[in-house]
Amino acid sequence: MDDGLPTAELVAGADASAAPGSGSAGAPRDVIGTARRWLDEFGTIALATVIKTWGSSPVPVGGQLVIGPDERFEGSVSGGCVEAAVVAEAAGVMASGIPKCLEFGIADETAWRVGLPCGGRIEVYVERLSGEADAAYLDAVLAAQNDRSLLIVDTHLVDGERVLLQDALTYPDEVLDRISDGESFLIDGPDGRRFVHAFAPAVHVILVGAGHIAQVLADLAQRVGFAVTVVDPRTAFSSEERFAGVTLRQEWPEQALPALGLDARTAVVTLAHEARLDDETLTAALRSPCFYVGALGSRRTHEKRVERLVSAGLTGDEIARIDAPVGIPIGAKGPAEIAVSILGAIIRARHGA
Repeated sequence: MDDGLPTAELVAGADASAAPGSGSAGAPRDVIGTARRWLDEFGTIALATVIKTWGSSPVPVGGQLVIGPDERFEGSVSGGCVEAAVVAEAAGVMASGIPKCLEFGIADETAWRVGLPCGGRIEVYVERLSGEADAAYLDAVLAAQNDRSLLIVDTHLVDGERVLLQDALTYPDEVLDRISDGESFLIDGPDGRRFVHAFAPAVHVILVGAGHIAQVLADLAQRVGFAVTVVDPRTAFSSEERFAGVTLRQEWPEQALPALGLDARTAVVTLAHEARLDDETLTAALRSPCFYVGALGSRRTHEKRVERLVSAGLTGDEIARIDAPVGIPIGAKGPAEIAVSILGAIIRARHGA
C-alpha cells in the first residue's frame, strides 16, 4: 500500500474523459476485449482492477480500467474521480513491471464535484500485461465470456502470479455461492493477499417481440451491464435501424431460444402480444433454469395465455413462474415507464429480493 499517492481530492480537477480512447456514458465498455486488442497493438499495457471498496463507490469490486500508451484508457474504476491518478501510476507499472496497490480516499466535497453523492475509499490493483502469458490470460477470459462459463482468476498481489480456475471447488464452502454468483473479493492468507476475481457470465436478457417497449428496455438493460438479444421473426420490427448495437434473431422463438441457451443467468420477457410468439417463448423458458420469466399483457390476456399453456401440457408450478402482468407495479404508463418497471423486476429477481 502506498500512502504517499495523491488522493482523489488532489486529482479531481483533471478531465479524465479527455484522454484518448476514453469512453462516454452509456453501455459499459468491453474492457477485456479492448485490452486484448491493445496488447497486440502496443505490446505492453496496464490493467487496473477495483479490489476493495469502503463507503460509497460507483464501481463495484471487480470493475476494471485498461490503460495504454499516451494516457489512453477504457473502462472505469471510480466513476471518474480517480482515473487520472490511476492512469498516471499505470505508466510506472508498465515501465517497471512491478504491480501496485493504490488506495484512494474520496472526500465528500470532491465526490460531489465529480457527480457522486458522498465520499468513500477504494483500493485499486494495477498490473502490467505483456507477452504470450498475459495474452493467453485475456484470451481465457474472453473465451469464458463467449461460452457463458465461469472463470476464476486468483491473483497473488505481491508478485502478480495468477491461477485460472473453471470452478470454485478448491475454495471453502462459505465462499462457493459468492464466487458462483460472480462476486469477487480479497483473501488474506499466510503467503500474502490474493484477489479472487470471478468472471461470471453477464446476465442475458432475451426480449421476444421487437416493439417500442423492447427498444427502450434493450437500451436500459445494456446500460446496467446486461447482454441483450431481441427475437422477432417480423423483420420490419427486428431491424438494425430500430435496434442499433443489439443482437437480433429474426427467427421464431422455437428456433432462436435453443440456440441462445437458457441458463440460470438468463431472463426471458415476451413483449409480442401475439399468441404463437408468447406460447413458444414461455414453453421453452418455463422448462429451463432461467431466473426470470415475464409476459406483457393484461390480466385477462394472461388468463387466456394460461389456458393455452395448460392445454400444451405445462404444470401449474411451471406456469406460476411467469411474472404477469410483467414488471414492478409502479403504475407505469407508456413504453419507457413500462420498460423501467420490467428492468426493475429483472434486477429484483436477479438479487433474490
